[in-house]
Amino acid sequence: MNALAPSASRWHQRMWGALLVKRLPVIGRPSLSLEQAPQGLFLLWLAFMGLLVFGAALMWQHGLWHRLVQADPTGLTIVIVLLFLGCSVWAGMRCWALGLQWQALQSGGAMATAEQVSWAHDYLQARGHAHTDKSILLQVLSDRAHGPQEMAWWLNGIQLKLGLLGKVIGFSVLALELGRMDGFDPQQSAQMLKSLTGGLGIALLTTITGLAANILLGLQLMRIDRFADGLVAKILTLGEAQAIQSSVTGAVE
Repeated sequence: MNALAPSASRWHQRMWGALLVKRLPVIGRPSLSLEQAPQGLFLLWLAFMGLLVFGAALMWQHGLWHRLVQADPTGLTIVIVLLFLGCSVWAGMRCWALGLQWQALQSGGAMATAEQVSWAHDYLQARGHAHTDKSILLQVLSDRAHGPQEMAWWLNGIQLKLGLLGKVIGFSVLALELGRMDGFDPQQSAQMLKSLTGGLGIALLTTITGLAANILLGLQLMRIDRFADGLVAKILTLGEAQAIQSSVTGAVE
């Protein structure tokens, strides 16, 4: 089903975080058994976010968040964390929307409610017309399933780039401090080491934060993409079955 996704949903797999996530066990499967339950994808997302909240609470208890803010005067780590939180909330909303489409498909695929437009209903209804271009229908269905994730994948890459930007800034600060040194004074060694390690701390912390956010958000988006692949495959299978049934019925008549 990867061939059905837009081109933007393929280039994201070349990013480091997505490449690592893709190689994790069972992550690449189109659909897990839990996800096939009503709103199973959203429940899986809630469980994942619960683990992250637990880890964040432990970091707060040990004062790691305060140290992280103090060690990075550029504020890039805070920007990365806020960007990750915003994208994760959007991922939860997307999981809920895809879950509604899965429920509509499981109920027959031919019913559309006033609150939620059924992709299966629209696809099957348009496919029933004799002069409909099926390739256009496939593109529309694929864009509905994968299009909204493109911006999320782009923001996921921005997290990594912000981490690398922090590394460049940190090493630039380190280089400037080294350039100001005229000589080694044993009496000022403590202050000199503090100045040098400040730039190194910025470089390391922003890079680690960017990599961690990239991988954790990539886990969420990869499962959303795989679930969308399974949803599109199910709708296409239902459309082919409907077409075969119509042809058999027409032949009998």
